[in-house]
Amino acid sequence: MDSLNSINKKDDLHTHVERLGKRKWIRVVLIMGIIYCFDVIIFGKIAGWSKSPIMVTIWRLASWLTSALFFTIHIWYEHYRLSNPPRKTALHTSLAAALGAFGLAVAANLHGQFVSSANQLLLLLSLVIWPLLTVVPAFIVAFAITFFLQYFRKRV
Repeated sequence: MDSLNSINKKDDLHTHVERLGKRKWIRVVLIMGIIYCFDVIIFGKIAGWSKSPIMVTIWRLASWLTSALFFTIHIWYEHYRLSNPPRKTALHTSLAAALGAFGLAVAANLHGQFVSSANQLLLLLSLVIWPLLTVVPAFIVAFAITFFLQYFRKRV
């Protein structure tokens, strides 16, 4: 009887570990979404402190490049570490990008409250529009990259 209980406990533990592994992507999406949001906010703040228009452009470009780097890392992680197919990889990476855009829209709304912006309706619309404008191109790019990675891995 004791051996039967120990087998059931081991099976339960194994099932629990499997479920956690399947949900690992949710944690990664949340972390990457937060990274995207803070990346843009921090580089935007630095760009705002810049005195010359050239430095503002350089800081904005640096923000774009670091976001592209994080996007690439996320694709690599989903495709190679989690062994997800192209569609699932594209879905997860685009959700992270959309979450980052949503976080940025929330930050813009908070900023609008402090500076008493006249565009409250537009700021509220940004909560929906910015993630939608981000998720579609991010999905297409991530899917294309992952599809080609998978295609070339099979050919080699």
